[in-house]
Amino acid sequence: MKFNRIKSPIFRYGILILGALLVFLLLFIGSVYLGLWGKIPSKKELSSLEYQKASEVYTADSVLIGKYYLFDRQPIAYTEFPEHLLKSLIAIEDERFYEHSGIDYKSLMRVGFKSILMQDQSAGGGSTLTQQLAKNLYPRKDRTKTNIVVDKLKEMMIASRLEANYSKEDILYHYLNTVSFGDNTFGIESASLKFFNKKAKQLKTEEAAVLVGMLKATYGYNPRIYPENSLKRRNLVLQAMFSNGFLKEVEKDSLLQIPLKLDYKDYNYSDGLAPYFREEVRKQLLVWTKSENEKGANYNIYTSGLKIYTTLNYDMQVLAEQAMVEHLTALQKNFEESYGKNPPWLRDQKLIDKLLKRTESYKKLRAMGLTSSQIMDSMEIKKTIILADWDGEKSSMVSTIDSLQHYMKFLNTGSLGIDPTTGAVKTWIGGINFKYYKYDHISQSKRQVGSTFKPIVYTAALEDGISPCTYFSAQEVEYKNLKGWSPSNSGTKEEGYLNYSMEEALSNSVNTVAVKVLEDVGILNVIRQASKMGILEKLPNEPSLALGTGEIKITELAGAYASYVNESKPVTPYLIEKIVNSKDAIVQVFKPTINVPEAFSSETRQLMLEMMKSTINTGTASRIRSTYKLPNAIAGKTGTTQDNKDAWFVGITPKLIHITWVGLDNYELGFKNTSLGQGANAALPMFAIFMQKLNKDKQFSEITKAQFETPSANVLDKLDCDPIKKDGFLKRLFKNPDKKRTKNFKDN
Repeated sequence: MKFNRIKSPIFRYGILILGALLVFLLLFIGSVYLGLWGKIPSKKELSSLEYQKASEVYTADSVLIGKYYLFDRQPIAYTEFPEHLLKSLIAIEDERFYEHSGIDYKSLMRVGFKSILMQDQSAGGGSTLTQQLAKNLYPRKDRTKTNIVVDKLKEMMIASRLEANYSKEDILYHYLNTVSFGDNTFGIESASLKFFNKKAKQLKTEEAAVLVGMLKATYGYNPRIYPENSLKRRNLVLQAMFSNGFLKEVEKDSLLQIPLKLDYKDYNYSDGLAPYFREEVRKQLLVWTKSENEKGANYNIYTSGLKIYTTLNYDMQVLAEQAMVEHLTALQKNFEESYGKNPPWLRDQKLIDKLLKRTESYKKLRAMGLTSSQIMDSMEIKKTIILADWDGEKSSMVSTIDSLQHYMKFLNTGSLGIDPTTGAVKTWIGGINFKYYKYDHISQSKRQVGSTFKPIVYTAALEDGISPCTYFSAQEVEYKNLKGWSPSNSGTKEEGYLNYSMEEALSNSVNTVAVKVLEDVGILNVIRQASKMGILEKLPNEPSLALGTGEIKITELAGAYASYVNESKPVTPYLIEKIVNSKDAIVQVFKPTINVPEAFSSETRQLMLEMMKSTINTGTASRIRSTYKLPNAIAGKTGTTQDNKDAWFVGITPKLIHITWVGLDNYELGFKNTSLGQGANAALPMFAIFMQKLNKDKQFSEITKAQFETPSANVLDKLDCDPIKKDGFLKRLFKNPDKKRTKNFKDN
């Protein structure tokens, strides 16, 4: 009977089919092994695993503030993995990790039985951590059913080779440094920093369980997006730890009661602290890497895992950004109210059309051959756009034209704080919102600096031997050889009979006197003095230079002002202290650039400092004392350009130079009136609010309690004169104060 069954055709055909299938399967597996379906890395290739590492940006106080990466990955040593992290991973992902050699055949049989015979879709994949590592290192490309089978086989083969090459510790090291946590975040260190704002070695058991729980589905179990799902998954991980003997029941029960709490910190390019500063660091790094690579190095700021330690002070930058938001939120409201119901950004069609033609949208449509009317029709189509203001972002149905009108009205800023003895940048605010305003008003912008240039004029005068108690008439003059140019003073004060000392004229920013001082010193002498103080920009060789018509970068202006508290030596602001490679070896240290020759004498320095103290105590910046009640040792200078386009304030303290500019990106727009747009109102408050915040924090006592050098008796004697002298009786008798004096400007 048995013999007859064996001779049965059906049985024989069945045996042949099974044999053929087995041969086919063996051939198929062999073809995968031989690389006919794509190369499989050899044991030798797997013996030296390298992967891209994000470069990190740190503040001077070692706070991570940003990353440059293609993939956000920051590998750490195995010793930095806390034990509960490893236990949670093994408990939920591969509980027989220490028993198999890369492939868990028991698990595969279980999955096969449930998936194929019982059609259980929740059976899981049966992949070990080693197989998952293989997939992390060599991601799957196609998702067809055939390729999935090929990929599974390749991963099993790679896993076997990995197990042959590496210890279990090494495999865990590579796995936890390569596994994806979604949002372009790879590795446990980057995930820990992103979700809990701490290093992996500082993770608590329940926090490690949250991150390990994400690995099954990085989006579905993302604790920021789906906190309820994440909490359930975390608790499942904790339960698995208990089931595997990694937690006692009382520990497990206690941990299950802890609520899910994140400290999410996304190192987004546009968001976070100091985005303009980070972008400038990136630009400087690109220049550095290019230079180093030309010498034979092989650095890439996005993949080499560099650590960049900068000069920025984290807490100072936080306070500076808070001060900026507080001031500009209120100033923006006042600015818009000053224009009433018919502001130029809504009613000046000529200006709107001019700005529209500068937009990328307009240029693209023009390149497509559309007429002006067709372009305007296209740009008037309304669509859902995110608009941002000081209250945040909101979705609105607006046209491209509406969006332009919305953003063109916003005041912008550039604000820089440096250490005057080294040039180290302590705070850097290049604009109000990097996401919407990429232009950096510190590193890219050159604006007219207004009256903040006057101290350089007066410095040149003192160096030329003009006494600080020299009196200059405040009367307005019309210069015949300058096409009738007639600089005037702001305010309504009757000054026709008044003569100001240099200290009084500077502290109250008297324009008519500044031009007369420039005339006495000579334009070229002033330009030479500016050059000695580190001003590299080409300055206009004309009398209006005295009023700040030269366009200067904030960095240069800050370096020049540093000389007043740095033994007459200007500095060059710098951002990077040192660069460390992925192995924590220092590869570059950046040293401050300080001019060795003094830009002016120590006597001139003390005289200028005393004169600029008067600006704060009794002059144009007196609200520092009266309104903001700042008791600190402060000198400074306000500045306002023609037609109220730019507002400036330079704050000088013994340990900090702080410069603030406020204005609009579109130079066609300005403040409605001088009372709103003058430096004392539009720029000074940002510095004052910042100083108030520094005063409240004891860690900044070295800055806030510092005192200026004591002026010599000779300096005080030279300043000992009446600030104002009135014309004598006879001079007043024959002088018409309402009539401009006419003369030629004589440049020495």
